[in-house]
Amino acid sequence: MMSATPQQAKQQAPSEVPPPVTLRLRPVIDLTPDQLLEISSLNDDFRLELTSKGELIVMPPTGGETGDRCSEVNLQLRTWAKKDGTGIVFGSSVGFRLPNSATLSPDASWMARSRWETLSPEERRKFPPLCPDFVIELRSPSDRFSVVQRKMREWLDNGAQLGWLIDPDNRRVHVYRPDTPVEQLNDPDSVSGDPVLPGFVLDLREIW
Repeated sequence: MMSATPQQAKQQAPSEVPPPVTLRLRPVIDLTPDQLLEISSLNDDFRLELTSKGELIVMPPTGGETGDRCSEVNLQLRTWAKKDGTGIVFGSSVGFRLPNSATLSPDASWMARSRWETLSPEERRKFPPLCPDFVIELRSPSDRFSVVQRKMREWLDNGAQLGWLIDPDNRRVHVYRPDTPVEQLNDPDSVSGDPVLPGFVLDLREIW
């Protein structure tokens, strides 16, 4: 049997996950949060976000490795939150309507129960009009670092008290806090959520 040539092997290799696509809609279309929710329900294979400028960001399904890491992050956060009892954990499919009019979805997030309970049942069923207290963004191979950095700053500008940008390929965690320079942790075994999430420690050995 003849072996495949390098060119044939390249053609047969699985394609990489494509990067997000940004669609500029204004001034032709100005999507409302309800319209975005309807579009999202019709296209549940994609994760859709809306920027403060009215741009629609279409994110394809994640690759297997990123999906596995995201599941692990959410598992650890939810396990801690169930014991702690003071807040609610959300996965990557939840969009939050921020004060600057953007609707964004972190890979994992936590919100104090007291804030969640201020929302009406209708607000809870749609995109919650609150910024989480804590967000995690997990950088995938297709994510441009500068884009994810801007998103992290946007979370903080809209009320997040703590954010982690986890970069598995480089084994780094970038810690974001309000009015504080970004802290870079190189190849850490874990990262602590104190004092925003007292007692929560993410075991990164399960992520790397």
